[in-house]
Amino acid sequence: MPLPPLNKKDFETLSGFRYQLRRFLRFSEEAARLHGITHLQYQLLLHVRGFADREWATVSELAERLQAHHHGAVSLISRCEKLGLVQRRAGRNDRREVEVHLTPKGNDVLNALAGQHRNELLRLQGVFHVPGVDELDAGKQAGER
Repeated sequence: MPLPPLNKKDFETLSGFRYQLRRFLRFSEEAARLHGITHLQYQLLLHVRGFADREWATVSELAERLQAHHHGAVSLISRCEKLGLVQRRAGRNDRREVEVHLTPKGNDVLNALAGQHRNELLRLQGVFHVPGVDELDAGKQAGER
């Protein structure tokens, strides 16, 4: 059975969500710029550090997280490497794979930006639903002790 056509409230909801999402993305773009990197470079650093159960990610994994083509991810990694934010290493199990690791400088930039992003997400609480925001708030409270 087909879904009913969208009503005015549906459009308002979709528009409101996109507006809040764009506001957050603009915040992110500006915060990254003020730290001397692009928002895509910030996302790369975040995905390297945020990969589950380890402190690095492969080029293929990063391309997926960034929703980018493999060659686009490689170019982004190269730009971050020139800035001293990441380093590539041969794969531990498969030498054809390339692991991307944060450098100390990359870690410093990421820590500063991620803290700002966490605070912005907490500020947006109640504006639109952010999955996992309760865990972010608990992490902030633990860090304040």
